[in-house]
Parts: sequence; structure tokens; C-alpha cells
Amino acid sequence: MHPALALALVLVAGIGITRLSRPAFGLPPLLRGLLASGVPFLLLGLLLGPGLSVVDVEGLHLLQPVIALGIGWSGALFGAQLEWRMIRRVSRRAWLVGATLALPVLLLTTVTAWLLAHAVPALAESWGRPSLPVALVLGGALTTAASQRASRLGRRNALFDTAFGAAAVMVAVALYHPHGAARGVALSLVVGAGLGGLFVLLDRGGLLDEPRDASVAAWAVMLWAAGFSYAASLSPFVVCGLAAAVVASFSSIPVRRAALGVLRRWELPLYAAFLIVAGALLRPMSVWVLVAAPALALMRVLIRWVTLRFGLDQTDPVWSSLPFSPPPEFAHSAIRQGASAVALAAGFDLVRGAFGGAVLVTILLSVMAAEAIAVLTPLTARPTHAEVS
Repeated sequence: MHPALALALVLVAGIGITRLSRPAFGLPPLLRGLLASGVPFLLLGLLLGPGLSVVDVEGLHLLQPVIALGIGWSGALFGAQLEWRMIRRVSRRAWLVGATLALPVLLLTTVTAWLLAHAVPALAESWGRPSLPVALVLGGALTTAASQRASRLGRRNALFDTAFGAAAVMVAVALYHPHGAARGVALSLVVGAGLGGLFVLLDRGGLLDEPRDASVAAWAVMLWAAGFSYAASLSPFVVCGLAAAVVASFSSIPVRRAALGVLRRWELPLYAAFLIVAGALLRPMSVWVLVAAPALALMRVLIRWVTLRFGLDQTDPVWSSLPFSPPPEFAHSAIRQGASAVALAAGFDLVRGAFGGAVLVTILLSVMAAEAIAVLTPLTARPTHAEVS
């Protein structure tokens, strides 16, 4: 099958599956959460590729720049939330709270992944070597948290989590190239900020007055950012996220709204595409991945619960006066994860030429486990009114 036809097929199939996750279909919350996590996309790709050989796996390798665009698009949706007007109003105390919640998860999950890789050689072989960048990617992806469904305070701290996680993955990608670690970090920052700055210059020059012009320019910036990331072996999530953050921070309000509208409209098809292709390109891996993924997810949940239960009272005196613990504003978004975690892991696999590998599958299974814990346990239920005991 021609690669373009295969891409059209996976887009249509992915959109159809995602529509099943809508509440109108009356599915149980756990099943809706698993559908939204992207697992069916990977399974569909596995069926269409190695299973039924409907799509040409060799031809799908030619679509990897499109996959980089899908990964970068998830990064752009995250970066668009990091407006400078919002960042500069965040107090030092809020940053301290964010670090208190994010850094323990990042450090301890990274150490756990590193220890697992050294304790189980088959797992290390599936994840790939060197083990330190892989462990840092797993820790960074596990640090991210979904920010769409929580209260304003929960969304803010979920953004902090994802920012720390994305920074860790950027460092891991740089470490994967031992002769150019500093170059990789600097290049990611310069290219992302430069492409976003070019968009702002076009806006200030009056060349994006029409919404259609702003939409086309937003597409061009994302294409350039994702394409350059793919060619230079950088993280598309990070580069596109930086570009979107600059656009959201410094462009005019009508232009910014048009650009964000484009990002939201194309989120679903591109996210579906890269996961289905990942399933079609899935390669054999150790069965230990099925054990490591829920173990890492459980470790993340336990660390987060400890920081919520005991850390906030010491860091932020606001929480010490409240009659409940952990705070319900954090309970939902602190545990659940979204597309950002999957995209960060997929970007690392893409950089090292192992797209559809064990790192992506580990994170996707961890996201599934986190979703199940969030739905099935009262500790991490959706935010509700506090009960005074």
C-alpha cells in the first residue's frame, strides 16, 4: 500500500476510535479513560501492520517526518499554555510548591528505571542503551500530568510537572549524543524560540491580519520546527513547545486565537496518526516491559501521594490550615496523565531510530495503569468538596 494511502487510512481509523471515548456513548469512565489515553491507536496499528499486513511497514518508515509533526503538535499544545503573562505572575512560593511535587517524582522514578535496567538485562536490552538517558526519559515522561480536567490550581501545577518532565527529556536527548550534549540543548532553545519569534515578527509587521493568514503561518512554524527537529535529532515536543510558547506570549490576541484554534483542530488526527504508525512499527520486546510499566506507575502514584500528604504542609502554609489531605485541587490532575507523556517518550524513540520501541510502550502502559488507579481508587478520585472529619 502506498504510504500516503496508509496515512489516510490510519487517520480515519484513529478519529473513529477516539469518538468512542465521548461521554455520549455511555462507556464506563475507566474504558473512556483508556480510549482517550491512545491505547486503541497502538493496538490498531499493531493489527494493521504486523497482524494483518494491511499497511506496508517499510513504506511507513517514509512517514516518520509526519510522526515528528504529530509529536511536536502535542508539545505545541502544551507550550501554548505557557504564556509569559501567566509565568511572570507565578510567585516564588508557587514555583516551590511545583518543584516539591515534581522533582521527587522525577528523581525517584528515574532512579527506579535505572535500577530496573541494571537488575534485568532483558529489560535493558529492550529499552536500549545507554541506560541513563533512557531512565531520564522514563522519569521525565512519568513526571507529566494531565491538566485539562482539574481546577485552576491543579492545572497550574500540572503544567509545572510537564515543564520539569519536558526539560528532563530534552537533557536525555542531548545526553544520547555524547559529543554534542550542550549543542543539543542550545539548538533546541534557539530553534524553538527563533521560529516562534519569526511568527511574532510577521504579526507585528501586519502580515497576519486575517485569521487564515495566521493559521497558515502557524502551520508553517510547526512544520519547520518538527522538520528541523527530525533532521537534527532533537525532541520535536520540546522545539515545537518552545515555538508555541513564544507565539502565545507575544503575538496579538486575534492572531494568537487563530493559531491556537489550528493547534486544537489538528490535535486529534495527528496524535492518532503517530500512535497507529507506532503500533504498525512495533518491534519484539521483553515481557519484562509488562511488569516494569505498572511498577513505575505505582511508584509514581506513591511518591505523589507522599508529597501531597506530607510535603505541601511544610512548603506552603496555605495547606496547613485546611482540614483535608491531600488537597482535592491536586487529586485528579496529579495522578492522571495525557498525551504529553506518550509524546515525550515517542520523541526519544524517534530520535534514536527506534520508533515504536519499548520506551514508548512502557510509558503508554504506565499511562493506562495511572488511569485505572485514578478511576478505581478514592485517593485519586475527581476533585470533590472536602469532607471535614
